[in-house]
Amino acid sequence: MSVAAKAEPKLSDTEIVEAYLTASMIPDPDAAAAYMKPGTIITFTGGREFDHPRGPTGFNAARYRWVKKKMDRFDVCPGEDETVVYSVGTLYGEWIDGTRFEGNRYVDRFVVRDGFIVKMDVWNDSAERILINRGIVA
Repeated sequence: MSVAAKAEPKLSDTEIVEAYLTASMIPDPDAAAAYMKPGTIITFTGGREFDHPRGPTGFNAARYRWVKKKMDRFDVCPGEDETVVYSVGTLYGEWIDGTRFEGNRYVDRFVVRDGFIVKMDVWNDSAERILINRGIVA
């Protein structure tokens, strides 16, 4: 008698986004990429565009010693053929100079279609905080 293989449960659109963010915080950009359709454009704060999670990981390595997200909530906007998922929370970690920080607000907007992220937009307070820390902006 054979045992039927159990089908893997399908992740919800929110679970796909959360899994992507969790992998990206390790950081494991290749694991994060498994949740994205190949060729997906990630538009980062300041209009920087990347076509793989390695792009933001490299950018962040020049800005932070390490950074993590405290994911406070997910706002989900289902559509006919896609779902828009917002991840809202704060960043915490260490700037490249070793200074610790927390409470840096972020909003990530994801478009999920057919089980994959097909677009990602990122906004956060990092640029503003860097300017403040350098005494450029009061």
